Amino acid sequence: MAYLGNAPARSFISFERQVFTIVNSQTAYTLDHSVNNENDIRLVINNIVQEPGSGKAYTASGTTLTLSAALVNGTDEMYCVFLGRATATNAPGAGSVNTAAITDLNVTTAKIAADAITEAKIADDAVESEHLNDNVISGQTELAAEPADTDEFLVSDAGSLKRIDYSYIKASGGMTLLNSGSVSSTTSQLSFDTTYVTTTHRHYRLLMSGKVTDDNTGIRMRYKNEAASAAITSPYSYNVTDIGVNDSYTKQTSVNRIEITNQHYLGNNTNEGFNLILDFMSPLSNTVPTMAQWQIGGANNSDAFTFQFGAARRNDGTEKHGGFLLYMTSGDFAEYTYEFYGYNK
Repeated sequence: MAYLGNAPARSFISFERQVFTIVNSQTAYTLDHSVNNENDIRLVINNIVQEPGSGKAYTASGTTLTLSAALVNGTDEMYCVFLGRATATNAPGAGSVNTAAITDLNVTTAKIAADAITEAKIADDAVESEHLNDNVISGQTELAAEPADTDEFLVSDAGSLKRIDYSYIKASGGMTLLNSGSVSSTTSQLSFDTTYVTTTHRHYRLLMSGKVTDDNTGIRMRYKNEAASAAITSPYSYNVTDIGVNDSYTKQTSVNRIEITNQHYLGNNTNEGFNLILDFMSPLSNTVPTMAQWQIGGANNSDAFTFQFGAARRNDGTEKHGGFLLYMTSGDFAEYTYEFYGYNK
């Protein structure tokens, strides 16, 4: 017979047949080929075609044939004819699956590699507060110091997220704690140098409380040179005033030290400790003389409470000073605690 086009590859097709070996009490058998369901085979038992389907003679799926009742070896015979076979699933070619072939909402997180979402795939303004973990701040590395002026913070400016440098929001004025400590055993002085007296601050404040070893002793002060390598013993001027005992004052214009407690010296009994506030002013200026201003409350060697205040300066207004020291007229400090601050510019 003549054909239009190419001749068929095969003129006749016969269906494949599988004969089963009956196993007593068994209802499940293995098919030679995978099928979609029982309608893809014709099952014949003892030369009688069986009805397929659930609740009928048999069902089939994949390569499993399931009978509704077991047969008897040597008595029963069974075979099937494959009317159709399950179609094999082939992997699509690279780049052949487009978005139209994917049902909406069917790409799960299991199909996305960890850390695979790039910044370009996230829409602007798409990240809402519910997507932020509670540890988004606490989980970061701690900054265990005051921020630098150029460190940045996030703020909401009338609902718009913006960044701002620390220099714009840090406290203006006030003081920064530079050093603190305590001494519980005898020591001869308290001293500060260029580690703490720097161009970061113009003025400084010392808060100090303590006791002395000797009775009827006083606290003295000397400035240090610019490098803080030596104490200066050349002329100072100072005034000290007492309130509450003699209501008197002392004035000196050219001495080699500053007498903080010039009016009444300190005692060393139980109630005879002291509290001192001392401001160290303009130490690094070469146009304004370095000044000290203080107030001190304590008790003298008769346990009489006294309050004194005073001020002092170096007589050379062009000289810079990298620190100062406090020491006793006799004996030592028995103990003290202190905080040393820099006034913020």
